[in-house]
Amino acid sequence: MVTFEDFIKIDIRVGEVLKVEFFEKAKKPAYKLWVDFGDEIGIKKTSAQITDCYIKEDLIGKQVLGVVNFPPRRIADFESEVLILGVYAAQGVVLIQPEQSVKKGDKLG
Repeated sequence: MVTFEDFIKIDIRVGEVLKVEFFEKAKKPAYKLWVDFGDEIGIKKTSAQITDCYIKEDLIGKQVLGVVNFPPRRIADFESEVLILGVYAAQGVVLIQPEQSVKKGDKLG
């Protein structure tokens, strides 16, 4: 079981998607995302299997939530630096995002 102390170690922040590319070398269809988490954290890249629910152009400017303190993970030839959060739904992975626009880098509390 996870304790509250374990949970508060996870640093979840709001970022804004700046750039999206199709990830050709991924085993399952995915995008490469570059996400701006504000001045403190900066721009981080990640891979996300969200092609069922999103087209590349619609992701630009979208605010997303991401775990910014996991260690980087190599996926094919790409280093994923953050974990973008989503829900596994019948239609595919649906991103979790703030209900209202907030400042890049704001922390989930």
